[in-house]
Amino acid sequence: MKTFYSFFFFISGFIYTFGQEAQIVLEKKKLQAKRLSSSIKLDGKLDEEVWKTAPIANHFFGFEPDNGKIEPDTLKTEVKILYDDHALYIAATLYDSHPDKILKEITERDNFGTADFFGVFINGFNDGQQEYSFFVSAANGQADCVRTSQQGEDFSWDAIWLSEVKITEQGWQVEMKIPYAAIRFSKSEKQVWGINFFREVRRLRYKYTWNKVDNRIGAFTQQAGLLEGIENIETPTRLFLIPYASYYLNSLPHEKGQGTLKGGMDLKYGLTDAFTLDAVLIPDFGQTKFDNKILNLGPFEQVFNENRPFFTEGTDLFNKAGLFYSRRIGAAPSTYPDLGPNEEVQEYPSSVKLLNALKVSGRTKGGLGVGILNAVTEKTNVTVTNSLTNQSRSVTVEPMANYNVTVLDQRFNQNSSVAFVNTNVTRNGEFRDANVSALAFDLNTKKNTFNANGAIKYSYVNEWGNQDAKKGFVSELYLAETSGNIRYSFGGNYISKAFDNNDLGLNFQTNYYSFNGNVSYRTLKPTQKLNSFRMNLNTYGQFNNDSNNLQEQSLNFNMSLTNKKNHAAGYSITARIFDVYDYYDPRVEGRYTIYPKYYNTSGWISTNYNNKFAFDINPWYGFAEQKGWWFSGVNISPRYRFNDRVMLVYSFNYGVDRNELGWIDRTATDIIYARRDKQTIENGLEGKYSINSRMNFKINFRHYWSFAENKSTYRLLENGKVEDFVYTTNKNSNLNLWNFDLSYSWWFAPGSQMSVLYRNNAADFNRSIDKNFSNNVKAIVNHEVLNHAFSISVRYFIDYNQAKHVVIKS
Repeated sequence: MKTFYSFFFFISGFIYTFGQEAQIVLEKKKLQAKRLSSSIKLDGKLDEEVWKTAPIANHFFGFEPDNGKIEPDTLKTEVKILYDDHALYIAATLYDSHPDKILKEITERDNFGTADFFGVFINGFNDGQQEYSFFVSAANGQADCVRTSQQGEDFSWDAIWLSEVKITEQGWQVEMKIPYAAIRFSKSEKQVWGINFFREVRRLRYKYTWNKVDNRIGAFTQQAGLLEGIENIETPTRLFLIPYASYYLNSLPHEKGQGTLKGGMDLKYGLTDAFTLDAVLIPDFGQTKFDNKILNLGPFEQVFNENRPFFTEGTDLFNKAGLFYSRRIGAAPSTYPDLGPNEEVQEYPSSVKLLNALKVSGRTKGGLGVGILNAVTEKTNVTVTNSLTNQSRSVTVEPMANYNVTVLDQRFNQNSSVAFVNTNVTRNGEFRDANVSALAFDLNTKKNTFNANGAIKYSYVNEWGNQDAKKGFVSELYLAETSGNIRYSFGGNYISKAFDNNDLGLNFQTNYYSFNGNVSYRTLKPTQKLNSFRMNLNTYGQFNNDSNNLQEQSLNFNMSLTNKKNHAAGYSITARIFDVYDYYDPRVEGRYTIYPKYYNTSGWISTNYNNKFAFDINPWYGFAEQKGWWFSGVNISPRYRFNDRVMLVYSFNYGVDRNELGWIDRTATDIIYARRDKQTIENGLEGKYSINSRMNFKINFRHYWSFAENKSTYRLLENGKVEDFVYTTNKNSNLNLWNFDLSYSWWFAPGSQMSVLYRNNAADFNRSIDKNFSNNVKAIVNHEVLNHAFSISVRYFIDYNQAKHVVIKS
């Protein structure tokens, strides 16, 4: 009880600081935007008369590595802004006493490569919470992202805007046009926006900002300047249509290819200046990046990144509270047929077809963010056939289903927020339905020196028409000191046994409570030998709710540094100093496996990417406190930039585990484990040839081979230990994966793209292990299911206002 009261008073004192700390006075530079009365040509030359009379933003501050130091005259930056009823126009003059040394690698969108770049950060509500960032490289490459104080940068967001660049004898110049459709702001007659400008001189790795950003404070978005002068703008209708047409040709060896023609349209509509509707009327995700699958021997499914543009662009609001995993939409069916004697499924689908999807998102002037995402998937049947009678029947494995996410996120005090999130999956008929809600908060003091965040979550799952629904909850609280050289954080959570958000979210472990802590040190200014240095000490402990047994524990120390030549290196050591009780690996409720203490150490080196040749290397070694159980490996990735257009990156990953204990099977009476040897070899190659910033060729290759060979078998005892057991079924694993993509992309107009893709891929899993690497490569390349696919897709961006003017003129 004494411990409880001590903790209570400590938390009370911590929260008290949120109301008592005096507000910090941050320097706010101001820039006046000038209204544009005539048209200008976007060419990077800045020779129009109106640019000569526009107010100037200058005197930039160092951000990294010399934080707060004024820019030298040899690298000074000047920025001007014009506006009309349609867009902002930004001109930047970036002086450089050595223009011949300006780095300007040509890359695809959202990839800075090895190039100087200039950026502008715009916050239309000036609330210190969310910025829209637009970057232009010295090769006229574009990148854009949404930055929030809680979630950082999200480069999956893409907007339609224009830029041009010109290299001069004094340095280089940028001219940008950012339509109002690309940002969000209120309807006030007089606008006051948060704004900052950013520049990186790549060869020096020096970064500058117009308004000073103090790195002693972790809040980048609250340290912007002010943009004034935008008045009485009459924004046009924000309606954009993006029709597409695609052709796919697929073939297997010794089979004639089958062609498919698809067509559809995406729609974007500005409901107000702050809210936007995005809709996919007929989805087409055929050219998304392939998934890097692995040999997964654990109890949980492998998690993949989202590659579908609709579910990556502008979805930061929907990720509040961690309830939303978009790959659930259109994933494999949620059920599998009950099979009778001699019955088998002819072909079980790996995914369900998405019929349509839409999302509405935006934020009011008062800081209330509203997000609604809805998607519908089609009914999916499989054919079950009796091998003796040859009779077949159709079984529904996934009915028509509706997926919905609703978010209300209230921001206040510039750097704090409280959000309500609800996810809902409703399946037609007597199938599984799920409803999950969360109340999450992220609170910061005025000085951004302390943070408190957490959530309460509740799930309600109806299991296929059962009368008794499954109900579960989560509570979590984390506290942190977020400024200065030394920082710390600690917190914990509680997850009930019945909590389940996996219909539209991702959560594998339940029925536990945990605690974690962190102490870190970092340099805020460069030293005589280093540009940066940081070290961290982390600890984590997880306990089973029913037994209070320790089911996970780790103690980690890591450090990283960057030297004056901008080479980076790091080191990490992790220890599990207690035996743990794993309640998930046995795959049977209430059972557990006791795993021993283990120790792991690793290091990494990453040389300066400015050099034509650079490399990354990451070796590791570890062992468990059990005779003969050890593991090691290395990741190596050299890269070579032939010139500003051509670059290749090779990656090699090798890993080996010896005498690892792991689950392999379950019989009617026993849970079977084995001591096994594992080995993984992975080779990858990424390359690009850029004709210009709008036209790129890319190659992406991956071969993955992994096997697990069982040496001796055991059965799991009730006390969590194992004993020798004779088990003769072959449960060895050998997985070969092959993926090869060759693509061409051409952005032939703003927002309009033609893409051509050739892909071949194959997967082969079997129980027979051939330990000869070359034999495995030959087997997968000549595999009977090596699929060849060719596709071409054209998407055209139509602005309603421009189309309307064309129609009127005609």
